[in-house]
Amino acid sequence: MGALNTFPLSYKVQGQRIVIVGGGEEALNKARLAVKTTAQVVIIATQVEADFSGHDVTLVERAFRPSDLDGAALVFVADHGADAEAAIAAARTRNIPLNVVDVPAECDFYTPSIVERAPLTIAISSEGDAPVLARLIRARIEAMLSPRLGAIARLAGSLRERVAATLGKAEARRFYEELVTSPTIERAVEAGQGSSAAAALLDAHAQTAGKGVVWLIGAGPGSEDLLTLRAQRLLQEADVIVHDQLVPQVVVDMGRRDAERIPVGKAKGNHTFSQAQINTLIVRLAGQGKKVARLKSGDPMIFGRAGEEVAALRKAGLDYVIVPGVTAALAAAADTATPVTLRKVSSGFVMATAHGADDGDLHHWAALAASGMTVALYMGKSNAAEVARSFIKHAASVHLPVGIVANAGRAERSLYRGTLGELAAGAADFADGPAIIFVGEAVAHGDWADAASVAIEEYKVA
Repeated sequence: MGALNTFPLSYKVQGQRIVIVGGGEEALNKARLAVKTTAQVVIIATQVEADFSGHDVTLVERAFRPSDLDGAALVFVADHGADAEAAIAAARTRNIPLNVVDVPAECDFYTPSIVERAPLTIAISSEGDAPVLARLIRARIEAMLSPRLGAIARLAGSLRERVAATLGKAEARRFYEELVTSPTIERAVEAGQGSSAAAALLDAHAQTAGKGVVWLIGAGPGSEDLLTLRAQRLLQEADVIVHDQLVPQVVVDMGRRDAERIPVGKAKGNHTFSQAQINTLIVRLAGQGKKVARLKSGDPMIFGRAGEEVAALRKAGLDYVIVPGVTAALAAAADTATPVTLRKVSSGFVMATAHGADDGDLHHWAALAASGMTVALYMGKSNAAEVARSFIKHAASVHLPVGIVANAGRAERSLYRGTLGELAAGAADFADGPAIIFVGEAVAHGDWADAASVAIEEYKVA
């Protein structure tokens, strides 16, 4: 990433003058921007060619004089004659920030493309290198932002003293975040009832101030762009982020910069925190009045042991919220365009864990797969061949399609395809990382063109 040659800031012009030297279209373009401020905008030109009517500007039709810069905060030179040279020299002498239109080398500052929702402004600058790109980005941002955002910003400003007197720093931040993002508040502002709606929201925050909560958040399979908007918002509100090993750092970093981060990684054969210790930790943190983001890979309710954490929170009388995430099986199905339910092929979809499964479980899953259901096995990489042999033992066909996705939903995902018999012939050399094993006829309808073979020869049924 290259370094910036300019420092982005908002420059105060209230009660001062913005002087524009020139009377053509270039001067008019700068005037359109300048009149959005509360400064007095003065146009100085020996000949005014553009139509400045409809704009709150002062027109001075004569040659430029150095005294024209008295009280000036900024100077724009949109001329190319003697007036331009005099204005440039006068601005340099007085150390007034100067912009010479279309001459970047002469500019002390550049005029960005601006998204204006007064008092909120968003400026996009390319340091004069790519103004067209800046305008295109501005158009996209304009389309994203509500036209009522400025009114909501003014509403937030009007509540500043009351919020400071009612809420602590952390709670005040959460109040403002909800105020400016809530569709309810936006609708109230549109209806002219913004003040009463904001007051009700403040009262609600005051009632819960100092009360802890745990958000059990599904982080999805690993790609940060698969995180839900709700999860992203709550990460920004959390005081503490308690995260699992499989949650990528880029997702953890979506939290507030000042939030405490506590890794409680659990990998096969390496549990730095037991589940009981994690339960105790989140109960203690929430009991201290903190907002805790318990960040789990995938979905917290699917092999995420959230049930044990919820039970501990209920026992302690603490509030909790569950935020769903994209579980690995669904990410694997998306990666391979595998329709896990498909008319006349697969009437259902089963998610199960192969880790620690007994013979009864395997018998049941094999029967489901043989009946046409799609079975997605989690945590089965290390004993994949053994599980496949058990499926065959319980009457599943050796020709039943099998598809395996390691690191589903991530850029480094790896695909493997074969049959149940091929998988049973020997443990496949899977890539590092968590894997999902699909078993069922639906696998044959997915896109596995880039998949490697799971084994060289097929398992021989005894």
